[in-house]
Formats: sequence, structure tokens, C-alpha cells
Amino acid sequence: MPALAAHPAQQELQTTVATSFDNWRHLVGQSFVPLAAETTDPDTFRGSMRSKVLDRVCIVEVDASSHQVHRTPALLAQSDHRYFKLNLQLEGTGLLIQDNREATLQPGDLAIYDTNRPYTLAFEEQARVLVVMFPHDFLTLPPDYVGQLSAVRMAAGGGLAGLVGPFMAQLAANLNVLSGPSGSRLAGNVLDLVSTMLHSELDLAQDTMKPKTLLANSIREYIEANLADPQLSPAGIAAAHFISTRHLHNVFHEFGTTVASWIRSQRLERAGRDLRDPLHSGKSVAAVAAGWGFVDAAHFSRSFRDAFGQSPSDWRRSN
Repeated sequence: MPALAAHPAQQELQTTVATSFDNWRHLVGQSFVPLAAETTDPDTFRGSMRSKVLDRVCIVEVDASSHQVHRTPALLAQSDHRYFKLNLQLEGTGLLIQDNREATLQPGDLAIYDTNRPYTLAFEEQARVLVVMFPHDFLTLPPDYVGQLSAVRMAAGGGLAGLVGPFMAQLAANLNVLSGPSGSRLAGNVLDLVSTMLHSELDLAQDTMKPKTLLANSIREYIEANLADPQLSPAGIAAAHFISTRHLHNVFHEFGTTVASWIRSQRLERAGRDLRDPLHSGKSVAAVAAGWGFVDAAHFSRSFRDAFGQSPSDWRRSN
């Protein structure tokens, strides 16, 4: 199973079968992020993984007998990349623990968690799970917002989870066809659906949110809706929310970033998707960049290379 690097190229579907629990422990520890694994019955353990990496999105189907995995504080120090994981329980039952919350997951249930904080996943019997891992900045929601939903069960028959779950289940059944431009587009669609689902879950909890959290959420949504506007600026964003630019900068400072950095990262992410989208194959790199508010092609190319480790043209060709 491939580890998810900072700027991976697309990788072919990989299938790995553990030859022993020690082998599984090694596979798990070298997989998404450093993890510790344990089981009460190593002699009869069976486990396998099927995985696909698409544009920094790692999609993995895990099928294994009873065991646990732990993301401990000591293991957190071994990796500085920040990811979210979304689990879809396909068979059996899983228990996810993070931030003093526990979610018991039945087939069809979804749950999200953050690799930047300790967690435990436990399976008391044979279980099959689809795991989608992606960087924090792939979502328009701030990590602290998503953290309010960590280890919260999103039931199979409830709300948007009832739509997202079956779509992801189809992905699990068809990992072998996730290749080329179609695979990149599907990965983008998955994350768009996940973002919409999480927005919906947070909307349901708005009555319990602090005013500052509601303001920050509104600002992020405004930026997302206006990313293509080259005139988008801190002054305009602040005016639209009847706050000072200083207040605006303070909101983003609390999330460890700046307004300009957030806008740039979101624009680059959208441009990266479009460059690998067959629907935009007839557009020049400059046209794709301009479509997301980049008026200076040279600046776009430099920023894109810094973010993705490749020039926009190489990124497009590496599909």
C-alpha cells in the first residue's frame, strides 16, 4: 500500500495481502500515517488492502479480521503532514475514538477524523472499510470546524450521508477503474460531496456554535463563492461581513493562516483539478488560471510549482 507523499503522481491500483500480523503491523505503520496495530489473536489474523492514490487523495479498501490501530502522541511527532480520513463501514462493525468521542459504525455509516490528533480504530470481528484520506486544505472548511465532527457517526440512512455513502461504496467496488482523467475527476467529486455533507452536518449544529465560529464559516463560504473574481480582496471580504480588515485577519490568524494564503491555496486546488479534468482539456493553462482569478500567468506557474511540485503543464501531462 502506498504512503501518501506530499506531491505524489497517480499510482496504479495496488493490492496487498498480509502474510502475518507482524507483516500487517508493518503495512499499517507504513501506510497512511504512522500507526500502531495490535490484535488478541495474531495466529489466525487475516488482512488485505486495495489502494489507489489520485492527486494527493488516497482511497483504500481494508478487509481484516479483529484488530485495533492507534495514532498515539508519539507517532504524531513522526509525520508533519495534516490529513483527514473519512471512513465508510462496508461490512462488520467498527469503533472510532477521537477527542473523547466514540462512534460505533455499522455498514453504511460514515465518520471523519483528523490524523493530526490521537485516535483509535477497533474492529472486534471481520470488517471491511473504505478509507479516503486527503490533506486538510482540500476542504473549504477550517480544520477546527471539521474537528467538531470527528468521531461523530453519520448514519447510513440520515441526511446527505445517505447519498455520499452509496457513492463511496461504488468506488470501493470499482477501484480498478479509477485511472487517468476520469479517476482525477471522480476524486474531486468525492471531496466536493464530502465538503457538502460536512457543511450540512455543521449547519444542523449551528445553534450550538459560538458567534465567532459562525462568522468564520460565513467568511469561508463567501470566499469559496467568489474565488473566480480576480478582485477578491481582504477589504472586500471584510466589507461584505461588516467587519474591519483587522478583525478579518484575526479570524484567519486563529486558524494558523492568512486571508491571502487561504484564497491562494483554494484557487490553486481548483486550478489543479481543472488541469486534469477532461472537460477543460481544450483550455490553455493561462485560461484555466484566469478562470480562478489568477491574472498573472507567470505568478500562477510559480505558485503552482511551489504547491504541487510540478509546473502546471507537467501536472496536466502526468494524468
